[in-house]
Amino acid sequence: MTSAQTDRFVHDRLPPPDQWPELRYDLPELQQPAQLNLVQTLFDRAEAAGHADRPLFRSDVRTLSYAQARAEVNRIANVLTQHMGLQPGNRVLLRGGNSIAMALAWLGVVQAGLVAVATMPLLRARELASIIAKAQPSAALCDAKLQDELKAALATSDTTAGLPLCVFNAADAADATSLESRAQAHSDQATPCPTAGTDIALLAFTSGTTGTPKAAVHTHRDAMAACDTWPRHVLRATPDDIVMGSPPLAFTFGLGGLLIFPMWAGASVYFPSIPYTPEAMVQLIGRVGATICYTAPTFYRQMAPFAQTHGIGRLRISVSAGEGLPDATRQLWKQASGLEMTDGIGATEMFHIFISSPPESVRRGAVGQVVPGYEARIVNEAGEELSRGQVGRLAVRGPTGCRYLDDPRQTQYVQDGWNFPGDAFSQDADGYFFYQARTDDMIITAGYNVAGPEVEASLLQHPAVAECGVVGRPDDERGMVVVAYVVLKPGEPADAAQVKALQDHVKQTLAPYKYPRDVQFVHQLPRTETGKLQRFALRQAAAAPRS
Repeated sequence: MTSAQTDRFVHDRLPPPDQWPELRYDLPELQQPAQLNLVQTLFDRAEAAGHADRPLFRSDVRTLSYAQARAEVNRIANVLTQHMGLQPGNRVLLRGGNSIAMALAWLGVVQAGLVAVATMPLLRARELASIIAKAQPSAALCDAKLQDELKAALATSDTTAGLPLCVFNAADAADATSLESRAQAHSDQATPCPTAGTDIALLAFTSGTTGTPKAAVHTHRDAMAACDTWPRHVLRATPDDIVMGSPPLAFTFGLGGLLIFPMWAGASVYFPSIPYTPEAMVQLIGRVGATICYTAPTFYRQMAPFAQTHGIGRLRISVSAGEGLPDATRQLWKQASGLEMTDGIGATEMFHIFISSPPESVRRGAVGQVVPGYEARIVNEAGEELSRGQVGRLAVRGPTGCRYLDDPRQTQYVQDGWNFPGDAFSQDADGYFFYQARTDDMIITAGYNVAGPEVEASLLQHPAVAECGVVGRPDDERGMVVVAYVVLKPGEPADAAQVKALQDHVKQTLAPYKYPRDVQFVHQLPRTETGKLQRFALRQAAAAPRS
């Protein structure tokens, strides 16, 4: 196979081959040609199936067929390569909420042989700056409403101050500098970049427990393999399906569920004009005629009473991922909607879901069985497989796997060819996997990953804080909540006003969902003799009953 990516930045920063996971393509459907462009393949597949005139993207403003979407993607690819002069392998930072324009931009980037670096719309300048420093993008495409934080991030470095920035979804439709206006000046015909399957399609950023961003590298072949595993064998969407949901396209959960997988199935996707609320989601499911919904367990729990009141229209599949699904939430949703939840566990490093079961095969309390194309087992610290029923580390391998961009944590995630997502599981005699807990310090709250040390670093910037420790506490509604234990400087008041001041400070410096919902003032933090913070002691304190 011949790589088309002349910019070798990502290729040169992959881990050495002996640190890669073992990639297995055992199923017939996982056999792909050596030269493979993900976006071209998805559009060609839809056209060959006769879906060119069927809707792909829907909103309250416009609907685009597969053929119309392809023409717009071609125009955007031409803007990137002809107007902006980008070369295959260049990284393009994408910043935007879920919208037709964001989806088209992502597809245009990848079709052109560039590397998509999608970022969460809630991220602040400091967080964006870390991603920019790691990915070294050559250009940025940004929703007009979100450009201020990005411009602030770009201004922090001499190397990025002049980075080309093009906005989409501009308030003024006639803005000649917008991506849409520039696209209309280009042809709707374009030759997709002849990428190899092993060429890079995207960098997916995920926060580790240290808060330092990690970039998971995924190829064109990885994304196609993901289509031929969980969507084919578990989801089983059809061209008649209308998909909607809340996970951002910057998450691989959202990227797969709300873009790549619907295209693979010939289905359509609805993007809302307003942010989802639980009631709005239920009402839109009915109004739009949605048949598949993706969101986190917390949201389903909040949606349940509205589903009971308004009904769920044509909805037939409700997919839950992003955090552990409590059985109480599964039963609450089933009672309200009549639907058995399709649960699943995936990872940014693995691209998407690798353990899941369709509704007819659900076992109460279990996440599901291993998805065809993958292998999974439960092992001890030495990597030895445990007997059924024992709790241990989850190890996975298949057609996708973890390759971090220039990161020493590669050897923590991949060991002896197996991927270790950092979860503790057990497995029963029938092969069902039961989630127990995270094996690291990540706080997963309402489907979002929050690294405690990152919140600590933010709090320590506040003039009233002497030291602090941040952990997660189990919570019925959100899965976990962020709890901060704070030692104040002498003379600082430990009152409700101080709590609010600290919470507001975190909201202003980090994505708002990372703020501590519970702030506890303490005189000292538990530490080892060498001065290291004893996080386990804080977790125990957080989980203890409050008097």
